[in-house]
Amino acid sequence: MAFRYRFIVIFSFFSQLIFSQNCKKYIDSVRQAFHIPEVSYAITNEKDIKSIGSLGFHAVNLKDSASLNDRFHIGSNTKAMTAFMIAKYIEKGKLKWNTKFFDLFPEWKKKSRKEYYNITLEELLSHRTFVQPFQGEKDPQIPEFEGNQAEQRKQFGKFVLTLSPVTPESSQSYVYSNAGYTLAALMVEKVTKKNWEQLMNQVFNTDLKLNIKFSWPENQKTKDTWGHSFENGQLVPIPSTTDYHLDYTEPSGDLNIKLPDYIKFIQMNLKGLKGENNYLKTSTYQYIHNHFPQYSMGWYNISEKETQWSTHSGTAGTYYTLVHIDKTDGVAYIVFTNSFNEETTNGVRLIMRYLKKLNKT
Repeated sequence: MAFRYRFIVIFSFFSQLIFSQNCKKYIDSVRQAFHIPEVSYAITNEKDIKSIGSLGFHAVNLKDSASLNDRFHIGSNTKAMTAFMIAKYIEKGKLKWNTKFFDLFPEWKKKSRKEYYNITLEELLSHRTFVQPFQGEKDPQIPEFEGNQAEQRKQFGKFVLTLSPVTPESSQSYVYSNAGYTLAALMVEKVTKKNWEQLMNQVFNTDLKLNIKFSWPENQKTKDTWGHSFENGQLVPIPSTTDYHLDYTEPSGDLNIKLPDYIKFIQMNLKGLKGENNYLKTSTYQYIHNHFPQYSMGWYNISEKETQWSTHSGTAGTYYTLVHIDKTDGVAYIVFTNSFNEETTNGVRLIMRYLKKLNKT
């Protein structure tokens, strides 16, 4: 009996080892074929990490090998974390999902457009206020603002509310807007008297010990990932000292994190969706993920045959991250990379498809 038990344990160990090696071999072949410098990936349920790995190099011109200790800029996957932080202060009674923006900023109303008079916190987080997107080259020209980062975001928020709203496509109930997340952040800043950075530090670093940081991963003082832009047909590594900002929309997309810590954040969401109270109540997780169709609070909300998904991608032009949460079976799939171009997104889609297939076998 003891021999049989040892045999099962040993067989299981070697099966998992072969499974892991085959997984890494395939993902690394995709990484190389699509010229992605570094890929980190994971499959996880609410308790256990089923597969995890980190492959490649910190930059195209460096020999620093990838590790699970590497940090990645997660772009718009920051939105789910900002919404999560705000949800905590809703649970504390500082705000409500349906709190109106101008109930907190009545002095701004006179100079703002009437179309925005009744916008609410949850509408901002789900992109249903139709404020200008502020996503790229077609953005309205932004005036010069003064003061520290938080003060400039406030001036930016005032400016956004003077601009005409945009019209959603006929098939959509929302218009994706980075600026909307700045306005939502201003609301929680107002009631807590703390800025977004302080609030994110409190929730994710002090309370949850997830070691988030802001802007690019530091790669000059320490060996860590370099993001890569795509210029003249080539990937160009970007040092963390590059002068860069997100046009006052940091709450929508300016965090970096290590994959193992991000997995812990996703596992809290999985537990909450499965009915377990943790840092947030299970009812709050349900509200965040499922209250609105198409796009809820920081997550795309998708139905696919018999499966319900929360998904999101993130990039600020030099990293690309993709997260799919299978809310039906309680499994999440995560892919982090340190480049962004068409090849990167195509390679990540292949890896995501492979991880899902792998988990079903």
